[in-house]
Amino acid sequence: MSSAQEFRPHRVVVLALDGLLPFELGIPHRIFGRPKDDAGRRLYEVVTCSVRPPGPVQTDADFTIEVAHGPEALATADTVIVPASYELGPVFEEGRLTGELADALARIRPGTRLASICTGVYVLAAAGYLDGRPATTHWADAEHFQRLFPRIDVDADVLFIDDGDVLTSAGVAAGIDLCLHMVRRDHGTAVANDVARRTVVPPHRDGGQAQYIHRPVPDPQLATTTAARAWALGRLHEPIQLRDMAEQEAMSVRTFTRRFREEAGVSPGQWLTQQRVERARHLLESTDLSVDQVARDAGFGTASSMRQHLQAALGVTPTAYRRTFRTTTAAASRPSSGA
Repeated sequence: MSSAQEFRPHRVVVLALDGLLPFELGIPHRIFGRPKDDAGRRLYEVVTCSVRPPGPVQTDADFTIEVAHGPEALATADTVIVPASYELGPVFEEGRLTGELADALARIRPGTRLASICTGVYVLAAAGYLDGRPATTHWADAEHFQRLFPRIDVDADVLFIDDGDVLTSAGVAAGIDLCLHMVRRDHGTAVANDVARRTVVPPHRDGGQAQYIHRPVPDPQLATTTAARAWALGRLHEPIQLRDMAEQEAMSVRTFTRRFREEAGVSPGQWLTQQRVERARHLLESTDLSVDQVARDAGFGTASSMRQHLQAALGVTPTAYRRTFRTTTAAASRPSSGA
């Protein structure tokens, strides 16, 4: 059989529920509809389905959408994504699936990757997929979600959580971060960055949704920490002290640290580590530099230090990460798995 006949794109099925947000519904189609392999073949196939036979689904806007697939499409999915809906009824109010929704979800094959955008997480939680696992949702719903599902470890500070075969994201635009992350996980940084550029969004946003929660904000007349971050990004390979970053903004270390956390949602040290991990990932995927050289260029100093940070952030060693994504890139034209 030829490679063209063997090729099968990863199938993403988006579950459209009444009351859905059109913006969120479009995110998976936009992000997963872009990636292609070297032969120009799309790496993903995205379809939308309803819990009912094909037909109209009401949105939260003044229009409906016509969905061409019924719940049977869920049985064909490698990944199922549940966007938010404002009409979840007993799912949102009681943490209980309707019979219609339960029947639809029962069609999903074991091993299928599951993901939610914003309050779509209520559906995954009510179905029991998140029991004993970490999850996130829009910060405004986090307390209600935690009360309704006490067995779930809710983190309202992050943009998304990747727990392997189940991924959840915060509100609305965080769905873009989540989908780009899945592309990055499946096919590497270069592919995800290309999608981000074409979509005109950042390939990776700093911090978490803590930076979007309503709270007193700094005086807009005061300096921000943007220049310090730009300065640090150009010197990740060098030792960077907190006082060095504060000096770029002519602030005391204490003031700079407070302002930085208000703007980025994380401490300067956490932010630096995140950026160095991203630099290391890029170098491991796109160069043949030794692990020692990658560690130096990313600013970790030693391979041992980089190994510890990648293990903490990604759950794998530098060598295993490189092997995974070099293999993924080489095998992009082969059939994709369900995870």
